[in-house]
Amino acid sequence: MASKRGVAVLRAAFNGYRLLPAGLRRPSEPLKSSRCFSAQPSRPRKLARVAQPSARYASTKAAETDTEKTALYELHRKYGAKFVPFGGYQMPVQYNDLSIVKSHWWTRDKASLFDVGHMVQHHFSGPGAEAFLQRITPSSLSSLKEYHSTLSTILHRAGGIVDDTIIARLPGKFYVVTNAGCREKDKAYLAKELEIWQKEFPDQPVEWNILDGQGLIALQGPLSADLLSRILTDASANDLKTLYFGQSMPATIKDTNTEVLVSRGGYTGEDGFEISISPLATKAVTQFLLDSAKDELRLAGLGARDTLRLEAGMCLYGHDLKDITTPVEAALSWIIGKDRRENGGFYGDSIILQQLKKNSEGGGVSQRRVGFVVEGAPAREGAKIIDKVGTEIGVITSGCPSPTLKKNIAMGYIKNGMHKIGTEVMVVIRGQSRKATIVKMPFVPSKYFKAPTTAE
Repeated sequence: MASKRGVAVLRAAFNGYRLLPAGLRRPSEPLKSSRCFSAQPSRPRKLARVAQPSARYASTKAAETDTEKTALYELHRKYGAKFVPFGGYQMPVQYNDLSIVKSHWWTRDKASLFDVGHMVQHHFSGPGAEAFLQRITPSSLSSLKEYHSTLSTILHRAGGIVDDTIIARLPGKFYVVTNAGCREKDKAYLAKELEIWQKEFPDQPVEWNILDGQGLIALQGPLSADLLSRILTDASANDLKTLYFGQSMPATIKDTNTEVLVSRGGYTGEDGFEISISPLATKAVTQFLLDSAKDELRLAGLGARDTLRLEAGMCLYGHDLKDITTPVEAALSWIIGKDRRENGGFYGDSIILQQLKKNSEGGGVSQRRVGFVVEGAPAREGAKIIDKVGTEIGVITSGCPSPTLKKNIAMGYIKNGMHKIGTEVMVVIRGQSRKATIVKMPFVPSKYFKAPTTAE
């Protein structure tokens, strides 16, 4: 049961919240002060320069100059967070109560709560929204059901990845989440592409809203469903039982009349949820959740998030994905829908579809993203991959000791033909060659709550 203090805090927060227009209490209606962009040609406003994402957290005394704070910044301080600049924000890397490794294990065994409010949340709506998004991504959005989502990539015209993203279809709109470190680049890209779209298709307008200040938290771990159910109304908790991986639903917080958007999925490989919350309610909902599960739930930071995501074989933009990387090279061919493979119609389709073909048909790529287990010492980003005679054949893009496997794991790009599972190579670490073996990803089996398959 949720604590009385948690309910009191939440009720107090929502007393003022109810004074707002009713539309602000629904996930489908963002705060009206959010930036709103139409597809009409205009000069995009400049954003403040933001830092590119980094997976290295050596310093916990980062300067706060030119960085923003999420709605949960003061709550993080209350719980003893150590901060680093990440994606233009001051973000917690860990907390005083748990080391990064112990936080990692806590997530695998129980449940952890991550602040991902630095991510950028968007709404795209209007008659041309679906066609526009299908132009800049390779996903089959036309067949995406309401309250279902897909991982995708935003593409340059030459097929490189602008950013990786989650796209969900909500009633009358698409909900899109992109990376904080790509905020400025993504905004400039989308503004330019919408301007071009409007000129080409004036009868198919697209409205684009950036949900400034919208909260986003990720609840991850085997206890996540039970813990989330505790703070939802009985009706929402019942609906949660049949919410599967890749699906979303509006849910109502217990003892309030506010709604949040709950999406089942996450970055850790565990069962879990991402919860989008109105700006005025973010801190209260998060505190309510923490108070309702004091012995089972802990806040977790970027340190554990990085080791968890690497064990799950997930990419980090700016490291494992870049502007020159195509989805095929990145081992993300599965995001390209069947109808898109047949009909194309997305940026870079001639290049990407050719890469999907067999080598005998002139297809293939020069490099592929793969996973490694490295002996002796952990391989970090930038470490060279060489063959037995010392020829460079690839590079490591992410690496760390795996708390779960007790092995050094890494991912990177290797020359096509050398990418098969079981292939042995060498990785140069601090001037010494270490043996590495290509292995299947994810390194740790995923535990997503997926819909049961129907027997034919």
